Amino acid sequence: MSECEQVIQALKKQLKSRGVNYQEVAKVLDLSEGSVKRLFSNGGSMSLDRLSAVCDLIDLEMAALFKLAEEESQSLSSLTWEQEKQLVADKVLLLVAVCITNGYRFEQILSQYNLSEPQLIQKLAHLDRIKVIELMPGNRIKLKISSSFSWIAGGPIQQFFQQQVINTFFRTHFSKNDEKLVMSTGLMSLPTNYKFQQRIQRLVKEFYESCDSDSDLSMEERHGTSMVIAMRRWTFPLFDEFETEGDTVKSRAG
Repeated sequence: MSECEQVIQALKKQLKSRGVNYQEVAKVLDLSEGSVKRLFSNGGSMSLDRLSAVCDLIDLEMAALFKLAEEESQSLSSLTWEQEKQLVADKVLLLVAVCITNGYRFEQILSQYNLSEPQLIQKLAHLDRIKVIELMPGNRIKLKISSSFSWIAGGPIQQFFQQQVINTFFRTHFSKNDEKLVMSTGLMSLPTNYKFQQRIQRLVKEFYESCDSDSDLSMEERHGTSMVIAMRRWTFPLFDEFETEGDTVKSRAG
């Protein structure tokens, strides 16, 4: 993520924390709400004059905004292999990590799960040591992972997910109003594949931004929701016996 994008992301978080919507920003900048949304989604296209105007709207010094953006850039983007192994080996630690990355507060974790207060503090202290969170006075939790955080490809967490979660996740017909399964197949070049992966990453980012936008709602109004997206060069093994020898058909269908 570029420095300009980091500043825009920091500004978006400040707008949300102050309850200022795009309509109010549009009025200050003398733009349509749609134009403001595009301005924020484009990541570094906002002029300094407009940036200053939005900062004035929320009574935030630009220097303070740049400092917040710098702190975000220093946030954790991944764990080490050993740290991921620690999470997988300790189910309670993994549970707490999942809770806090989903926006749970200390009291909400205690009320929803059968954990003692000392036990929860111990797990939070562990997450503090590996820089996932900052455990603040009053058991307040400050998440320190960046918006680009990801698990190690093929690492302990991903392996755990593949072994323990996927079968359960797909144990449904995806016929309810709050679930959907779509599979698409087609012929695609590698450059187009790479471009589509970038679109998928933007969709993942939008997923988390949408979760953040609901953070002011009560826990009763929010529900654990998971999205699985996968993309690869692949053909149905069922059809392997019909493949001709060589790579011609494989490269076209995979």
